[in-house]
Amino acid sequence: MESKLVVEGESGFQKFNKLEHQPQNPVIRGVAKVISYIFHPLFVPVYIAWFLLTVQPYLFSSGSPSQKMLKLLQFFIMYSFFPLVTVLLAKALGFLSSIFLKTQKDRVIPYIACGIYYFWMAYVLRHLPDMSREVVQLSIAIFVASSVGLIANIYMKVSMHAMSMGILVIFILMLASIQGENFNLYIAATILLTGIVCTSRLIVSDHTSREIYVGLMIGAFSQLLAPWIDRILP
Repeated sequence: MESKLVVEGESGFQKFNKLEHQPQNPVIRGVAKVISYIFHPLFVPVYIAWFLLTVQPYLFSSGSPSQKMLKLLQFFIMYSFFPLVTVLLAKALGFLSSIFLKTQKDRVIPYIACGIYYFWMAYVLRHLPDMSREVVQLSIAIFVASSVGLIANIYMKVSMHAMSMGILVIFILMLASIQGENFNLYIAATILLTGIVCTSRLIVSDHTSREIYVGLMIGAFSQLLAPWIDRILP
């Protein structure tokens, strides 16, 4: 693996990794980019909410189609819309060099802002009397992962895609064990999807395999810790 330094205005040098194993085939890279966009970390919580509302609707107190859409909209606003607007505003004000957050410096403000949004979402869901513990623990895991990611960002540019997929895998496994239903298909699909997304990030980003694996571990451990955190909180 080679490294190169790029001058970025007055901010000095920024280090980017040039990975020799990345395929140069435009079709492969194009597909990997599409996958990276579709399964962006800002969208994964919304996909999980859609899955729960479709497959496990009793985990939410609401059951009518309009109520389901309202719940999905709430997830979209807090986990997708607000973070995206924050990144765009930060870029417009000159705090970010790129909306793609290619450097560790660029990721600090989004991490902090998302931590606030995610904390508020977890707080609200946890204090809804009819909200299931599984959904609450998912929101706690997302907040914990973003907080740990902010700390890990000091040392490396951890893959946010991998963090979100780590949460997804463990959440599905925990849901399968709790519900006691046949989740084999969902488990297999989730593991396969995680591999595809992480591979796509290796193809089209300057992430190293270490940054991918660390991201997966942060997401997985955050989801594993969420039930314990939920129990000890007042």
